[in-house]
Amino acid sequence: MKRFNIRVYGILITPQKQVLLTEEHFLGRLLRKFPGGGLRWGEGIIDCLKREWREETQTTIIRFQHFYTTEFFQRSFFNPDDQIISIYYRVWIDDLNRLRSDNPSIMLRFFPLAALKPELLTLPIDKVVAKKLIEEVRNQDYG
Repeated sequence: MKRFNIRVYGILITPQKQVLLTEEHFLGRLLRKFPGGGLRWGEGIIDCLKREWREETQTTIIRFQHFYTTEFFQRSFFNPDDQIISIYYRVWIDDLNRLRSDNPSIMLRFFPLAALKPELLTLPIDKVVAKKLIEEVRNQDYG
């Protein structure tokens, strides 16, 4: 059965111009991606964003702004019968010093925006988002 799989991710950029990525083990693979994950039945998109962020980083989103939504067909990396729709938000959190992962399979990693390259990320849509982020960084201050 063909179905949609909706994913919601947060993009955190620190005042030191670093972007937060996660490295996590999933189905025997190491994934480097933006923090976030799957929408649950009955959950709104923003509720999903906040829940996934809290689960992966132990912090609370205090402000968010839409950044990107998938604009093309993307088959799931893991299930060929799923079409992925990913929604990305730029996020601001309550306390950078509280960032941590309580899940042993998830590592939080900061990468300098100046060194961000699409190849650093595992998932195809994340690579598109990284390109878009790199373009915007050239034109804006992300402090």
